[in-house]
Amino acid sequence: MNTLKIAIQKSGRLNEDSLKILKDCGISVDNGNDQLKATASNFPLEILFLRNSDIPQYLIDGVADIAIVGDNLLVEKGGAIEVVEKLGFSKCKVSIAVPKTVNYNSIEDLDGKRIATSYPNTVLNYFKSKNVNVEIHQISGSVEIAPNIGLSDAIVDIVSTGSTLFKNNLKEVEVILKSEAVLAASPNLSEEKKVLLDKLIFRIQSVLKARKSKYILMNVPNDKIAEISSILPVLKSPTVLPLAEAGWSSVHSVINDDQFWEVIDQLKNAGAEGILICPIEKMVL
Repeated sequence: MNTLKIAIQKSGRLNEDSLKILKDCGISVDNGNDQLKATASNFPLEILFLRNSDIPQYLIDGVADIAIVGDNLLVEKGGAIEVVEKLGFSKCKVSIAVPKTVNYNSIEDLDGKRIATSYPNTVLNYFKSKNVNVEIHQISGSVEIAPNIGLSDAIVDIVSTGSTLFKNNLKEVEVILKSEAVLAASPNLSEEKKVLLDKLIFRIQSVLKARKSKYILMNVPNDKIAEISSILPVLKSPTVLPLAEAGWSSVHSVINDDQFWEVIDQLKNAGAEGILICPIEKMVL
């Protein structure tokens, strides 16, 4: 039987989020401490725990069939690797930062300057597109320290909250790209493994839709059902069930998480009462 080999980061936040989405997809993974390979017990999936920066090459070589990896890493090293699904977690930016004392006006201020980064290809392509010449110092590890020790005039690195920049007396001045975790596939995937990948994608999409949605139920006067229904961003139409109390019904639907408070306010103003919101575990359309 064919088995999909999926590469994920061996430690860190991306590792935790990757294992969580597999678990939410109903895939059981028994991975012990410092284990570099594990097999799912209820889905034809083998998990390879790899160093993050090595994952694109494993995909290109076909050692791994698919991977959960940051989109920014594929921009830097991905080549012909296909992104098959955006996963919505581990969001960050790849940004340019300079010392707080620098008076920065535009990208042209960095012409002829030294840039420290772990993403040389991304940086060179970006500055080339802006017709700005820079000198790249490729380093790994703590890029933020480079300006403080005189190694560079600026840095390009991943920014999540900005707290690391702040601690190192740096300020973000340009965003090169925005990134999130994605499911990526090797260009060498066989037809048999593409069938397995489609099954996995179906499960992942069901989980992601559920994460973005909430189940809502409320008590509504019967003469307000039409108005309430027009407010709800439903999949097809809401479920309406009569209550024991005459003249009232229970209305059930699904709303997007990012529309939550706006919709709730409208529903209350339209006469809905006893509004309950519940999380959705899976959502299959």
